[in-house]
Amino acid sequence: MTLLLTLLFALLVSGLHSLPWFTDISERRGPGTVVQTFSFNCSSHIPTLELLSVQPNTTFFNPPTLAGHQGRYVGKIILSSSARLDALAVNHYELYLRYKCGNYVMDGPFSVLVQRDLGIQCVGRFASQAGEIIYVPETVIPGARLYTLLLPGLQGQGTKMNITSAQDPPYFPGPFSINERGWLQAPSQGLKGQAEKVFHLQILVSTGQGQSCQGRLTVQVFRVLSGQVSFLQAVQNITILENLAPGSEVVKVQARGSDLRYEIISPMPSPLYSIGRADGVIRLTSPLDLTRAPGTAVTRLQVKAFEHHQPWVSAELELTVDVQLVNQWPPRCLPALFVTQIPETAPVGTVLGTFACTDPDSVGTSLDYQLRFHSPPDSASLRLHDRVLEVNATLDCDTPGTCFQHAASILVIDDGQPQMTTEVPVLVMVTPINEFSPACTPRTFRIQEDARPHTLLGTVVGVDMDYPHNSVEYYISGGPSSTFAVDHLNGEVRLLAPLDYEQQRVHRITVLLIDRGQDWDPTYRRSGSCTITIEVEDVNDHTPECEPPFQELTIYTPLGRSMEVTKVSCQIPQEPQRLAFAYSIVGGNTQNRFRLQGASLVYDDTLLGPPWLDQPCTYWLLIHVADAGNSNHHLSTTVTIIVHLIPQRPSTVATSTHRNTVSSTMAPILVTDIEVYWQPEPWFVGVLTATGALLLLTLGWLLSKFLQGLTQVLQAPSKPTQTLLLNSIQGNKGSKEGFMDIPRMEMSQENSSVTNLHYDGRAQDARTGRDYLFNTHTGVRR
Repeated sequence: MTLLLTLLFALLVSGLHSLPWFTDISERRGPGTVVQTFSFNCSSHIPTLELLSVQPNTTFFNPPTLAGHQGRYVGKIILSSSARLDALAVNHYELYLRYKCGNYVMDGPFSVLVQRDLGIQCVGRFASQAGEIIYVPETVIPGARLYTLLLPGLQGQGTKMNITSAQDPPYFPGPFSINERGWLQAPSQGLKGQAEKVFHLQILVSTGQGQSCQGRLTVQVFRVLSGQVSFLQAVQNITILENLAPGSEVVKVQARGSDLRYEIISPMPSPLYSIGRADGVIRLTSPLDLTRAPGTAVTRLQVKAFEHHQPWVSAELELTVDVQLVNQWPPRCLPALFVTQIPETAPVGTVLGTFACTDPDSVGTSLDYQLRFHSPPDSASLRLHDRVLEVNATLDCDTPGTCFQHAASILVIDDGQPQMTTEVPVLVMVTPINEFSPACTPRTFRIQEDARPHTLLGTVVGVDMDYPHNSVEYYISGGPSSTFAVDHLNGEVRLLAPLDYEQQRVHRITVLLIDRGQDWDPTYRRSGSCTITIEVEDVNDHTPECEPPFQELTIYTPLGRSMEVTKVSCQIPQEPQRLAFAYSIVGGNTQNRFRLQGASLVYDDTLLGPPWLDQPCTYWLLIHVADAGNSNHHLSTTVTIIVHLIPQRPSTVATSTHRNTVSSTMAPILVTDIEVYWQPEPWFVGVLTATGALLLLTLGWLLSKFLQGLTQVLQAPSKPTQTLLLNSIQGNKGSKEGFMDIPRMEMSQENSSVTNLHYDGRAQDARTGRDYLFNTHTGVRR
């Protein structure tokens, strides 16, 4: 024991309060026994030692005492006056102590183990030299209980009690007897006529283990004078509540007589009740706890009233005290707080926890369990079945407001009076699970091939049923694309690089969808995909090329007939699949003598009727060629065809066509004309108009003179050469016909060929055959 105390002191001083403290005590120890002594060092403050609680709850332990000086203090835990240790009832008490020294606070449990005392030790006046003296009236009932010998801890161990002293007449009216309970009973013949006699009884107490002790009991019989002492009623029953505090009055008994005294003769001693010797007030001396000591529910007391100076003048009362159970404590539950976490995919019927509650007031009584929801208040996701909390319905986190946590409580109600309740808080946190994979609908986008980079083609809409809904990211499957890009957040598909309808008309990309933030594990993500088709719309980005781009034809036409002049052949080398073209005559078709049948140019003289053309003439036709089809943009080119028409004479046998073409390899001459716009004053416009009119009249007169001279030169036979001048005026402005007819010339049969004339700035020398090209704007010959 000394070693154990030394170890406890070392643990306490060193501050290792997490280690359990414990001590043993015999159940025979009574009030005032020092259970444990503690030593503390506290030099700068006045320490305190508190008893916070005792489990099980009892009043057997006084608050700790703490005394000392010069920094050394000794604390003691002492049994209180109500201590009745019983190892069979409670063999372990756990005391929670708190020691404070300034700011230093140490809490810890202290365990008291109650040991059973299997040895026999007779104590008290019974074991003394004089022994116990009892007074018995001669009127006692035969076989009545006169005395109870109490030996704590020996009940139920086969204890035997025997009277070993002689009990032979004439000293004894009959033998006294004592049973295993320690009850001393009167002789079967009673004690009539034995007044003033004294009987000395030697009692031996022994157990089955061979242990024994003995004591002395003296019985003095006194005479009872009839009618001197008597109770108002011989038997009395009272009922008290369990929560009656120690020291409270239970009942007051009254007897008739003079100078009376009262005492409880059975049980002796009385563990729960005491009686006022002078006033007869029975009081409660110990707390009542029917849960831990069910035997205290009914107590039968035998109360004796006697005269102070004549103790043999007495009367007895049978008093039965019934203790009514009082519901003092609410149910105690394990666990007292329930917190758990489950996934939203937990199936119906999943067990979340089991609750075990007991009623401290009445062990084994039935309790009522009720599940109450707080948030959400009308949830049906959980249920309580036979103290088991289970999942009642599918836990769905994909609907806003139905997930994340369920706050509830379990209300436990006992059946006592008044009813006591305990509420166990319940918090069930539902964790989201990524159940569904994102998906999107395949779509088709159309875009023109001349669209610029960053053009928006459309938006991919991803759908995800997990909450938060549609929380997805978008990527192009297979890595980054050089032609298209998708926005990671909103799914917008945009163009990155130029498109070419001729190289690839349809593009197919796979958009990968990855969800995020929809599972308690942020690394767990699901994915889905869909195919996006991008159709490139053709845009004509190349001009048609015609071969040849320039033609010069000479045809002989019969009067009043039509014929095919030539056929325009065009193509787009970069787009060989484009074969449809639109042809139209946009210039030089005066009198509508020409028409187009597809790509064929046809001379038609039948629509004009007589008088038909009888002089050679030249037409400068402009053929507009444009690509046709579904393209939104059409590019075009212009083909120039110069047609020299020579009416067929009667002597002409057959119609012939002579054509000169210009190869497409010739570099065209690009003439740039810049027109400056100027807005003069009104008076200046008037002066300029008059001056211009006079100038035009002068130029007209000079031009007529020049033409007359030129005609004379051309008609002279002696001239070695003839020069022809071609004048052409395009459009319908300033001329009734598009071109000026060439005058007839009388030529010999040998020289019947017609010299080809061009309006495009070329002049031909009749003697040398050399061509000259004049710039009509600068007048420079090349």
